[in-house]
Amino acid sequence: MGTFLDMRSSMNANASGSIGVSLTTTPQLFGIIGLQTRNVANPIVTLAGTIGISGGALGNTFTVEIVRGVTGGATIYTAEMAIALNVLNGNALYSFNAQDLNAPAAEETVYTAFISGGPLAVLTGARNGPETFYGTASSTV
Repeated sequence: MGTFLDMRSSMNANASGSIGVSLTTTPQLFGIIGLQTRNVANPIVTLAGTIGISGGALGNTFTVEIVRGVTGGATIYTAEMAIALNVLNGNALYSFNAQDLNAPAAEETVYTAFISGGPLAVLTGARNGPETFYGTASSTV
């Protein structure tokens, strides 16, 4: 049976339409958490989140990237997602789930979530909310 270590959440926007930040080809930070992993060797870290996108060009993509560290750390997850048909005239929610199975033994491990748009998505696409990023850390001992 696993042992719970920590759980943290970062909510950048709490509702659809609560922000209106244009997508860019440069990754933009939308969530950061620090999990207390208590120097446990090989902690199991589960990360998840949701992001709302509006007004993107049909068939174009955006990318969610999770980095271990604040910036320039190890990329542990990358997901490229296609913008859905209903986003042209509204808002769509996209969710992601990731795990860091190679997390180091450390007192605290920081995870940062970024989003960037494909070349057509940046013309009309926007981060419209909600935006959440959260994680849990546990141990097998």
